Amino acid sequence: MNNVHESFMRQALSQAQRAFDEDEVPVGAVIVMNGQVIAKGYNQVQLLKDVTAHAEILAISSACENLQSKYLPAATLYVTLEPCLMCAGALYWNKIGHIVFGAYDEKNSYRRVTEKNPFHPSTTIVGGILQEESAALMQAFFKAKR
Repeated sequence: MNNVHESFMRQALSQAQRAFDEDEVPVGAVIVMNGQVIAKGYNQVQLLKDVTAHAEILAISSACENLQSKYLPAATLYVTLEPCLMCAGALYWNKIGHIVFGAYDEKNSYRRVTEKNPFHPSTTIVGGILQEESAALMQAFFKAKR
């Protein structure tokens, strides 16, 4: 299963690289159903001048539009950074089936605000997939900003 997770996480990393190249915080996401990517997203907060334009939110919106459904219980979100509380809330209401993330985020993840699981009770979570690559991209971005 890790090979499958790594393959889709590499696609999320490609989205994160797009964000990096556009001077956005490099977070990327893909949503997968039945082994196929159904949506992609990367942070576009600066471009859209919208604090809610996180990779996860944009990917969820795209997936829901594609499927004409507000719920994604059979889908897996691959995201390069552990979700923040805002994205966790969106994922809760979306009833996403699985969340797979790369780097842990001690400063801004949902865990900073709550120790309780903010996701839907049926959602499974796997962290640390391609963690080093995800963290390295984030570190390179913020190092360049200093």
